[in-house]
Amino acid sequence: MVKFNGNPVTLVKEPVKVGDMAPSFKATNPDLSEFHSEDVKGKVVVYSIAPSIDTGVCQLQAKEFNQRATELSDDVVVYTVTVDLPFAQSRFCAAEGIENAKIISDYKDREFGEKFGFLIKELGLLARGVVVVDKEGKITYVEVVDEVTHAVDFDAAVEAVKQLS
Repeated sequence: MVKFNGNPVTLVKEPVKVGDMAPSFKATNPDLSEFHSEDVKGKVVVYSIAPSIDTGVCQLQAKEFNQRATELSDDVVVYTVTVDLPFAQSRFCAAEGIENAKIISDYKDREFGEKFGFLIKELGLLARGVVVVDKEGKITYVEVVDEVTHAVDFDAAVEAVKQLS
């Protein structure tokens, strides 16, 4: 069960699981161009999923993964996924010096949230979590934080990535 500020919320579908093939999806890059998940096949991908870059815990998550991305091999790409508008995401990344991790927005079609099972029905926001996808497109790590206002397990996620690279 996932909660937001202590209140139960509904995910539109069951989150993806370890062993599943990562669903393909499109999202929006900060420059408003389309992001296609197929374009990162052949790399280890970390999807750091957060409700909104305008909250302290989400900002911490983006900054922490940006820092930890420097510890990872060149075969790894880290994406923060929120439903914030790309303009807000760009402002945040510029102000905070986010350069090692990338950010994409699921605001338009909510494809990531729906296909990966992170979309909160009542709020239209994404639940907090992390998904790691290997070079072949298989999901090797999933964390869905049970209380959206709490942080992810950064160490476990980074360790899962290091196992692959």
